Amino acid sequence: MRSYHTRWVVLSDGGLPTEDIYFLESAAPAMRTQGAMIERAVTSRSFGAAWRYGRSFLHQYAGANVLLCRSLPLSWLRWLERHRQAFGYIGYLIDDDIGAAANDPTLPPAYRKRMARVAKLQPRLMALSNEVIACSAVLAERFRPHHQCVSVLTPPLIATLPIKTHFESSPSSSAPWRIGFHGTRAHLNDLMHIAPALQAIQQIRNDTQLELMLGKHTPKALVELPNVLAPDPLPWHAFRSYQAKCQLHIGLAPLLNTPFNQGKSFIKFLDIAAMGGVGVYSNRYPYTDVVSDGVNGLLVEDVPEAWQAAIEQLLNNPMATAKMAQQAAKDASEIGNPQRALRFWQARAD
Repeated sequence: MRSYHTRWVVLSDGGLPTEDIYFLESAAPAMRTQGAMIERAVTSRSFGAAWRYGRSFLHQYAGANVLLCRSLPLSWLRWLERHRQAFGYIGYLIDDDIGAAANDPTLPPAYRKRMARVAKLQPRLMALSNEVIACSAVLAERFRPHHQCVSVLTPPLIATLPIKTHFESSPSSSAPWRIGFHGTRAHLNDLMHIAPALQAIQQIRNDTQLELMLGKHTPKALVELPNVLAPDPLPWHAFRSYQAKCQLHIGLAPLLNTPFNQGKSFIKFLDIAAMGGVGVYSNRYPYTDVVSDGVNGLLVEDVPEAWQAAIEQLLNNPMATAKMAQQAAKDASEIGNPQRALRFWQARAD
């Protein structure tokens, strides 16, 4: 086993899921056992934060490799530009097409405004970085005209896959199967496109429970249906605890054909497997890269009737669905093997 005495610091602007999935909870644990020193330094948006803490940061991390995720507060960006030569390798990790998000009229206005601020800073973040690391091949292609070194790191699986005892009983009114949508508000328009299918399922059947983790943002047309739960979205670490205990049967991952969605990774395939379920996915990239229709999930077209038929297929064939969930877990373990992330970051430690 090689020994790595490199020091790494994740200069965090609050993108905890991105930082944890792609580095801190996938590759970093093994790198630490090999001698690497790895820390997360939380930046602050308060005025003058970089000026106040920059000297101590420089003293502590001079010579370290730096990982930037999505964005930085402007004061820290300016500070890092002034002190770039004090650090080693800098990687810019990005898991969304920020520019496309800023220009997508279907996304919430506050989210678009926030993404527009990040998009404005991206050229400077890339200029600081030795490498841009994108979560998918399509997203990487969008960065290649703007940076000479762009790589792909698909999402690792950092969750422990559950035992699927919840598939031992068929759906019934006394033990309904759980159907879940655990996307963010950025995918609200995707969800609304399949809303007629969910309305039909919940109005016709009494053996399903639909969970939409959107809280107050859950569309009224869905939250008023029978046997629907609309819990509030959870902070990252609370969501991970919830995910570890969840017993999901069917996960929903609609993804309309928009520029923003085209840059997405297959992270939802891993998320659904981590909750013990089998997914229904839009029949397009990135899901077509990891889902074999009828084997480890279902791929469907962008019409509500197809989504309703797919969900009913899973409900009406519980043994086949359980087999698909088992295969999805096996495939998630393989394509999300953290060893791939470990090898990726080890190569940058030399």
